[in-house]
Amino acid sequence: MDQLLNDFSPGLFFMQAIILLILILLMRKFAWKPILNSLQDREEGIQGALDAAEEAKKEMQNLKSDNERILNEARAERDGMLKEARQLKDNMIADAKSEAQAEADKIVAQAQATIASEKKAAIAELKNQVAGLSVEIAEKVVRNELANKDKQLELVESMLGEVTLN
Repeated sequence: MDQLLNDFSPGLFFMQAIILLILILLMRKFAWKPILNSLQDREEGIQGALDAAEEAKKEMQNLKSDNERILNEARAERDGMLKEARQLKDNMIADAKSEAQAEADKIVAQAQATIASEKKAAIAELKNQVAGLSVEIAEKVVRNELANKDKQLELVESMLGEVTLN
């Protein structure tokens, strides 16, 4: 350290100090401003990117809420359509049942009418057959009764006895 003090030269010290000040001024004038400007630009770029990221985040949240809203609307619409389809199905089934019941009632009524008319026809035919048989039996009985002359006279007298004249 002694040697440093012995070798110290005040003229060299001032010269170096002046060169250092000139160098600092030149650096400040030509290098410091561009370096600060580039740092400022970089800081602004980073801030812009952060702002853009924040805005994108907000937009994503908006899109997410829009998607959720659209999804809920689609679910509600789907539920409405399903409800409407079920109601339509129930109406169609009810209509088909009522038509089938009406058709069945119509067929039953036709069958009852047919049965009634066939019953009447059968009764009429039976009456005709009974009447025909009765006439044949009466004819045979009358023939037997009228075959004998004594029986004929007896029949005429009994009938005359039954008849009263006014």
